[in-house]
Amino acid sequence: MVKIGNIELPSFPLLLAPMEDVSDPPFRALCKEQGADVVYTEFISSEGLIRNAAKSTKKLDIYTKERPVGIQIFGSNLDSMLGAVDIVEQTNPDIIDINYGCPVKKVVCKGAGAGILKDIPLMVGLTKEIVKRTNLPVTVKTRLGWDEKTIKIAEVAERLQDVGIKAISIHGRTRAQMYKGEADWTKISEIKNNTRMHIPVFGNGDVNSPEKAKAMRDDYGLDGAMIGRGSIGNPWFFNKVKHYLNTGKKIEEPTIAERAEMAIRHLKMAIDWKGNVLGVLETRRHYGNYFKGIANFKETKSRILRENDPVIILQELELVKKVFFEKELV
Repeated sequence: MVKIGNIELPSFPLLLAPMEDVSDPPFRALCKEQGADVVYTEFISSEGLIRNAAKSTKKLDIYTKERPVGIQIFGSNLDSMLGAVDIVEQTNPDIIDINYGCPVKKVVCKGAGAGILKDIPLMVGLTKEIVKRTNLPVTVKTRLGWDEKTIKIAEVAERLQDVGIKAISIHGRTRAQMYKGEADWTKISEIKNNTRMHIPVFGNGDVNSPEKAKAMRDDYGLDGAMIGRGSIGNPWFFNKVKHYLNTGKKIEEPTIAERAEMAIRHLKMAIDWKGNVLGVLETRRHYGNYFKGIANFKETKSRILRENDPVIILQELELVKKVFFEKELV
C-alpha cells in the first residue's frame, strides 16, 4: 500500500498526469473507470485564479467519481500562490499539487513551472508556505533539473520533503530536453533509494507500455507511475498496465467498435462540459490514438478531424461503430 498523506492507494498506483487541454473532467472520468488510481487536473495558473479568469476557474471543476483527485497549480509569486491555495481549497480536492516541471516557454519565462528550477531556494520557500497554508496533502511534480549541468534533484527532493510535501512525481528529463531523448529513470531511482526519503516517489516520462511500467516498478523500485502521453486517446492504458502487472500477460486490445464507442462517450462529455466549439477542438488530439493502426481508415479519420459540427462527427463515429461491430461479429 502507498499513502499520500492519509490517502491510501494500492501498491504501485497509476496516476494520470496533469496535461493542459487533455486531463479535463471528461478524460479524467474515462481514465478513472479504466483503472487510474489518482487523477490530476490540467495545471492552473495561480495568477488566473486570483483574478477570477474564466479559463482558470473552469479548471477547478471536479466530481465525486474522480476521487482521489488532485488540483495542480503553478506560479512563482508567493502571495498569488497562497491566494490560489485558498481558492482551490473551496473546491475540496483530495490533493494540491504544485507544478515545478512544465517546460513551456510562456510558463518558464515567468519563473514558474520548470523555470523555478533555476531558483531552488524560491522553490523550497514557496512550497513551505503552501504546506503551512493548507491542511490538504501537498505534492510536487518536477523535472531532474534545468539542464544536465544543474541537476540537483536529490537535494531538491530532500528539501521539499523536509518542508512537508507528501509525495513527489519526477519527470526523468531536464527542462532543456523538453520531451526529446529518453527519460532517465536511474536518477529517480536514486532518490527513491535515498535512506532519508520516506514519501512516495513516482516516476514520469516514457511510460508508454505495460512492460515499461513493470520495469519502473521492478527494476527501478519506484512507488508508482505517473502516466501522461501514453494515455492520450488511450484511457484503456491504465487497465492494460494493471492487468500486466498482476498477471504478466497482456490484455486484449479494445475492438474498433469499442474504440468508437469510447470516442463517442468522450466527445459527448466534452461537449456537455466545454460546449460545442471547445468540446470538438480538444477531443481531436485523442482520435489519432483511438483509431491507431486501423487499415484503410485514413479518409474517415481525416473527415472526423476536419469536421467542426459535433452532430456530424457523432454520426461518423456511430457509423464506424456499427460497421466494425458487424465485421467483428463475423
